Amino acid sequence: MKKLSVIALCLTSILFACSSMKHGSKSSGLAKLDGTWELNYITGPRIAFNGLYPNRKPTLVVNTAEKKISGNSSCNNYNGVLVADDHKISFKGPIASTKMACLDGNGEGVYFKTLEQVTSYDIVNDTTLNLISGDIAVMRFTKK
Repeated sequence: MKKLSVIALCLTSILFACSSMKHGSKSSGLAKLDGTWELNYITGPRIAFNGLYPNRKPTLVVNTAEKKISGNSSCNNYNGVLVADDHKISFKGPIASTKMACLDGNGEGVYFKTLEQVTSYDIVNDTTLNLISGDIAVMRFTKK
């Protein structure tokens, strides 16, 4: 009877541990979004990346606890609401932006238009954030 109790206790502990790991990985996937990311690739335009962003690369600051995003589009600061889970993400809500006159490059419009198309994300090695539209990576950021 003692052996049976020990085996039952062990099995319960293993099941609990597996369940905790499974639930823990879900929250940690979203938490990996937190922080400041700098754009290093954007799809679409036929202009070279450095031509779009000659002076400053856009940044994306993610705060999952407050469900907010912010950053700089290479000229203007912006902020908005974060809608995300373990792999889905959306930037379709209203994004507020300052209205400074941007003289160099015309990447700001491309940046915001591409953000609106994003449907999911993937984080590689905790240092690279790929924003995906459908099944195509349209933006790539590096963790700062």
